[in-house]
Amino acid sequence: MNLLIKSATILDPGSSFHQQVADILIKNGVITKIAEDIEADAELFDAEGKYVSPGFFDLNCNIGELGLETKEDLRSGTVAAAAGGFTGIALMPNTQPPVHSKSEVEYLLNRSKGNLVDVYPLGTISQKREGKDLAEMYDMYQSGAKAFTDGSRPVQDAGLMERALLYAQGFDALVFSYPEDTAIAGKAKVNEGEISTLLGMKGIPSLAEELMVARDLYLAEYTVSRIHFTTISTARSVELIREAKRKGIEVTCDVAAHHLVLTDEALLGFDSLYKVKPPLRTADDVAALIKGLEDGTIDAIVSQHTPHEIEFKDVEFEVAEYGIVGLQTAFSLALKAGLSAELIVEKLSINPREILGVETAVIAEGEKANIIVFDTDAEWEYTAANNKSKSANSPYIGQQLKGKVLLTYNNQQIFK
Repeated sequence: MNLLIKSATILDPGSSFHQQVADILIKNGVITKIAEDIEADAELFDAEGKYVSPGFFDLNCNIGELGLETKEDLRSGTVAAAAGGFTGIALMPNTQPPVHSKSEVEYLLNRSKGNLVDVYPLGTISQKREGKDLAEMYDMYQSGAKAFTDGSRPVQDAGLMERALLYAQGFDALVFSYPEDTAIAGKAKVNEGEISTLLGMKGIPSLAEELMVARDLYLAEYTVSRIHFTTISTARSVELIREAKRKGIEVTCDVAAHHLVLTDEALLGFDSLYKVKPPLRTADDVAALIKGLEDGTIDAIVSQHTPHEIEFKDVEFEVAEYGIVGLQTAFSLALKAGLSAELIVEKLSINPREILGVETAVIAEGEKANIIVFDTDAEWEYTAANNKSKSANSPYIGQQLKGKVLLTYNNQQIFK
C-alpha cells in the first residue's frame, strides 16, 4: 500500500529533516519522498500539528508465549505493541520453558515472521533461569538472540555473572542485569520506607538494588565488558551508573515508564494493580530518575509489559503477582512525567535500538518506513474495550490519559 502523511513535524535526530514540517510519501514500505507539498495517488493521513518519528522499541517486554499464552500470546502482544507505537520489542525469557536454547529462539522468530512489530527474543543467562550453569548463549546468539538476561530473576552468583560477561564478550553480545540482591530483598513486597511502615508491611530497601548495581559495575569494569541494567528505580542507582559512565565503563540502563510517575504512596489502598518489581519508590527517587533521563545517565524507557490473568492480580496484595501491562500507556506516562517529545523519541525510539544493536529506523528518502505518528495533546480513555492485551492488569484502565499514538507503520503494514 502507498501512504502519504501530510504536514507532520519530523522528530528524528538521525534525519536531515529533524524538526521540520513536511509531507512523507511511502511506497511499498519505502520512504520515497519527503518534501513540503507532495501530491500522489496514496492513502492520505493528515498529521498537521502532529509528530512523526521512528517507531518505538521496547527493551523489556513480557509475552507469555511459550507456555503462558493465557496471559499473552504473540498475536495479542504485538497488537498491543502496535497500538502503543512500538514497532520493535525485545522479549524477556520469562516463559515456560524459558528461552534457554536455540529451539525457543527459533520458534519465536518463526512465529513472529511477517508481523508489523519486529520481535527480538532475549536468551537466558543461565540454564532454566536457575542461576547455576550458563545457558547455550552462543547457540542462541547464532539463532538470533541479541542479548541475554534471566529476566525477572537476578543473577545472584557473582562468578556466574562474571563468566557470562566474559563469554558474551567473545561474540559481542550484550548482558542485561536485573539488579536485586535477593538476600537483602527477602520476601518483602514493597519499598522500605514510611509507606511500608504505615502499611505494616516489610519493605525492600533501596540497598537491595544498589548493591547489585555496584557489584555488576565492578564485574563489567574487571572484565572490560558491556552491561545493561534494566528497570533501575532508585536515586543511588542513578548516581552509581552516572559515575561509572564518567569512568568509561561500557554501561547503559533503562527505567520502566510507571516508575517515572508513580510513588509508593499509590499502595496506600493495598491495590495489587500497583504491585510491581522493582517496587514503586519515593518521590525523591522519581525525581532522580527523571533527572537521569534528562542528563543522559538513563538511556532508555521501557514498558516492562507484564500481563497476568485476573486470578493472579485480583487477590490479596501479599499473594498477587508483580507487574503491569504497559505497552499502550508507556508513551502517555512518559509525557505525564514531563518529558519533551524530543526526549521521548530519543529514549523510546533511538537509544533502545542502538543498545541492542539492531537495525536503526531513519526518516529519510530511500529508507525502509518504520514510523509512527503521535499527538502529544490528544486525550483518550484507556478502557477494557480498547485494551489490546489479553490481560487487563493496569491501574490506568478507566482513566483519562494524555498523548496518543495515531498511526503505526512498519513492514508494509499499518495500524491506526
